[in-house]
Amino acid sequence: MNVLARIGAVVLAFFEAVGRVAIFAGSALYHCIAPPFHGRQVLRQLIDVGYYSLPVVALTTLFSGMVLALQSYTGFARFSAEDAVANVVVLSMTRELAPVLAGLMVAGRIGASMAAEIGTMRVTEQIDALATLSTHPMKYLVAPRIFAGVTMLPVLVLIGDVIGALGGYLVGVYRLGFNASAYMQQTWNFVETMDVVSGLVKAGIFGFIVTLMGCYHGYNSRGGAQGVGVATTNAVVSSAILILIANYFVTESFFSK
Repeated sequence: MNVLARIGAVVLAFFEAVGRVAIFAGSALYHCIAPPFHGRQVLRQLIDVGYYSLPVVALTTLFSGMVLALQSYTGFARFSAEDAVANVVVLSMTRELAPVLAGLMVAGRIGASMAAEIGTMRVTEQIDALATLSTHPMKYLVAPRIFAGVTMLPVLVLIGDVIGALGGYLVGVYRLGFNASAYMQQTWNFVETMDVVSGLVKAGIFGFIVTLMGCYHGYNSRGGAQGVGVATTNAVVSSAILILIANYFVTESFFSK
């Protein structure tokens, strides 16, 4: 009976946590669409999530495209199918690698930053001060971050698609000896609109996950500096896990037959 009681306690705790996150997400989405809006806060988060994350995403997708071209060539050479390298690079980048890598990089940078910033405000009672000044904390702190994540991560992924394909092009042409015009023509002919759209949809979902987890764990942090550290760690880990889980289900919805 003790074993069953422990299993039941774990299950109940899990659903309790899911319920708290769902309520928090619903409140955040409501405040994203309900006035008033804090334009300066929104602009600040757009710049932080989008502009300042661009170098990290660009470097990650560039070298991922380069490595993918090398690995694809090595594998396809065994079957005399080297011409498929351009197709594999652009398909992999637009569908999977650019959204997932950008989501994970932004989770490590932005999710941790949000959890630390909001968590510090929580333990130093600045969030309570906002409520005292008739400023809703969800409206001022959470909603701008959610909006920025959902809107800017697809932009980062679209740029990452181009840079990742460029990385494959550089390796294919200058390292593997492909004809430049033929490589570009294969890339352009093979990629389809749905490949890019599916990646952008994933990016929007991943942006919501990253910002939601960062804000949720920071907003509910307790216990001083140690609690802020735990919230930061939990934000990054939970974002990464949820991104990988959501990636499967979104891929399943787009490409299952």
